[in-house]
Amino acid sequence: MFSVLLAVIFAVATIASGQSAAWDQSLGDATTFQDAPLERQGKFFPLFSVIRFANTQCTGSNNLNGTCFTRRECSNYAGTASGTCANNLGVCCVFVRTCGSTTNMNNTYFINPDYPTTYTGGDRCTIVVRPCNSHICQLRLDFLDFSLAQPDGTGVCDLDFLTVTGGATLVPRICGENTNQHVYVDFDGPAPITISIDTDVNYVFDRRWNIRIQQIACDSVWRAPSGCLQYYTTTTGTVTSFNYGTVVNPRSPLVGTRQLVNLNYGVCVRMTVGYCAIQWSQDNTLSFTVSGDTDGLDTTIIGTDLAAVTGTDCTADFVIIPNPFDTTGTALDVDRFCGNGFVTVISSSKPFVLYVITNGDETGDVLNRGFILDYQQIACPIF
Repeated sequence: MFSVLLAVIFAVATIASGQSAAWDQSLGDATTFQDAPLERQGKFFPLFSVIRFANTQCTGSNNLNGTCFTRRECSNYAGTASGTCANNLGVCCVFVRTCGSTTNMNNTYFINPDYPTTYTGGDRCTIVVRPCNSHICQLRLDFLDFSLAQPDGTGVCDLDFLTVTGGATLVPRICGENTNQHVYVDFDGPAPITISIDTDVNYVFDRRWNIRIQQIACDSVWRAPSGCLQYYTTTTGTVTSFNYGTVVNPRSPLVGTRQLVNLNYGVCVRMTVGYCAIQWSQDNTLSFTVSGDTDGLDTTIIGTDLAAVTGTDCTADFVIIPNPFDTTGTALDVDRFCGNGFVTVISSSKPFVLYVITNGDETGDVLNRGFILDYQQIACPIF
């Protein structure tokens, strides 16, 4: 997409000396004559320049991402001008929407009513997202700020939850604390995608959300591969399960889990040129508690090999790392990992992916937090 700015460069003087005309020029509008008699207008020979600039992403003066438009276009699209772009020819237009909105603008921010003030809850809050052009294939949703009620003691998002419908990607119900998480959603052809947040007004909680919605072109290098709910593009990084936290679930503080049920998704890492494998390790001794009775274990055991469970003993909640081997290069005969500890493993299977699986039955799972795993791509040769 391009914006067009029609500007007057100069005008040749009138044949008769002393004659003049007034000009009125505004960003994004054609220049017009003001108060010049018709017979005088005919003696002018204005020269015009058509300036085109791309509607690319920009950063506004409020540090929010926007799209570069003319000032008039930004107003027509119900955006907010925040600084300039395109060498001061355009404005960085920021789009902020709340409940009951529809958008086809890139970098739209979906917020709760009166954000950043917290929200007490009420009716379902939705935004309908349409592709901005026929070359858009995917959305990336960044949870810049996301705090909803915790799941019940069995990990079910029953009071508050986010759902995404209409796309070609299955997004699980998400609730709890998920600031800085993200998901990718494929469009199903030209059909719109609806993002909904349900809240229970009868449950007292300070809810808040701010979700940035980015549209990704079909041929973009930033497009996530098919089957990847989450996608990372750095050589090192950290992957966190939804609603991970060290604070116990206040809705069931004695036996309740923070880990969400019925998850089945892939976390992909883009392979960097010159790198042949990826290493996965736990972030700290408490960062992998995905199954079993975490509360019943000796705290000195959690995070060690003694609390790590692998293979066929992982039947309900676990992560999968395809074709793993240990740090000495010895191949492992298991690819499932669960329990309350994680042993560092390496995988050279392409693409780099981590699968996350939880079932709908948390019987026997007590005070599970979920996981934080660090990844590091390994340069060729591996050993």
